[in-house]
Amino acid sequence: MGQKVSPIGFRTGITLGWQSTWFATKANYGDYLVEDQKIRRYVDNRFNRRMPKGAVAKTEIIRTRNEVKVTLHSARPGVVIGPRGGEVDKLREELEDLTGRKISVNVIEIKDPDLNSTLVAEAIAEQLGKRASFRRTMKQYCENAMQCGAKGVKIICSGRLGGSEMSRKETQKLGSIPLHTLDANVDYAIATSRTTYGAIGIKVWIYKGKFGEEIVPIQHRRRPPRRTGPSSRGGGRPKEAPKRSSRAVAAPVAAAPNVPPAEPTKAEPGEAKES
Repeated sequence: MGQKVSPIGFRTGITLGWQSTWFATKANYGDYLVEDQKIRRYVDNRFNRRMPKGAVAKTEIIRTRNEVKVTLHSARPGVVIGPRGGEVDKLREELEDLTGRKISVNVIEIKDPDLNSTLVAEAIAEQLGKRASFRRTMKQYCENAMQCGAKGVKIICSGRLGGSEMSRKETQKLGSIPLHTLDANVDYAIATSRTTYGAIGIKVWIYKGKFGEEIVPIQHRRRPPRRTGPSSRGGGRPKEAPKRSSRAVAAPVAAAPNVPPAEPTKAEPGEAKES
């Protein structure tokens, strides 16, 4: 009792797939394992530790007989791809030089960064490195994840918080996180913030619901009314709509006094002729 297990490793092979998919003999297994680690470390240093940051949350590796397929899950695919795909071609050449194998690179966009535990943990670490208030930062990212459709969030920061002499641990939690339920889609990540007064560790759990229950479409439907307001329809047109309606109302009011006298004057001679 009391011993913890990673939610990702706990579900791998049951409800989650492996991040590396390949088969190797006993003689080549260690070489492939070290190669995968080199690729992931290189991608992390290239896109997550330098500016401009590509926000790469996960690197999947699939090996076939002839080539190695690397799939990058990024919240900023434009930074990873580069103008006209220049950055991807450069990355592919560098990975081929690093491993000595033929490599193909694919980039997949992460539509909701606030629901990805890796990106949330890295964002909190970056904020703490800029001397932001740790309580306010933790609360802000918890609320952002819940607004995007998460059913539970837990964030733990431990270390010399605020530069205090003695290290301590602070926890912020919203909703529920069923860690023992294998059907529960719980995303987990760790990040480290290197501050001037020491290292601060950040752990993030995000419960997205059970596997197969998609929450992304619901979130996209709820976002526009909150941003644009209940009375407006469509992006920049709400400001023009009242102007057009005011002109349409003002025109008949100005013309109203002139129209009634004109009609009876024309109608009187006509009636006289008919009579």
